[in-house]
Amino acid sequence: MKKKILFVVSLLFGLMFINAGLNKFLNYMPPPKDMPENMMKVMGAIMQITWLMPLVGIAEIVGGILFIFPKTRALGALIILPVMVGVMLTTITVAPSGLAIALPLFLINIWVIIENREKYLPMIR
Repeated sequence: MKKKILFVVSLLFGLMFINAGLNKFLNYMPPPKDMPENMMKVMGAIMQITWLMPLVGIAEIVGGILFIFPKTRALGALIILPVMVGVMLTTITVAPSGLAIALPLFLINIWVIIENREKYLPMIR
C-alpha cells in the first residue's frame, strides 16, 4: 500500500514540476492577478538574470520526469531539491500565504529522499 501511495504522490509531484518547467518556456499560465507586490518585485529581479529561469525550467522538467519513475526517483528528488529550497525560502520570506502549497511539496521531496537514502550512501562513503 505504501508503494502505491508513493507512486501516486510521485506521479502528481512529477507532473506538477514538468508543468511548471514547461511554463517557463511556453508561458501558457499567466501569473495570478492577486500576487503580492513584494513577490512581483522578486520575480522582476529574478527575470533580470536571463539564464536563471531557463535553468530552473530545465531542472524542473528533467527532475519531474525522473521523479515519476521508481528507478530514477532518487535522482529526480536530488535535482528538484535546490529548486524546492528556493521555492521555500522565497515563500517564507516574501509570500507566506503560499506555504499551503510549497510546504507539502517540500515534505514530499524530503520523504522521497529519506525513502531512497540507501542509494545516496555510496556518494558519501
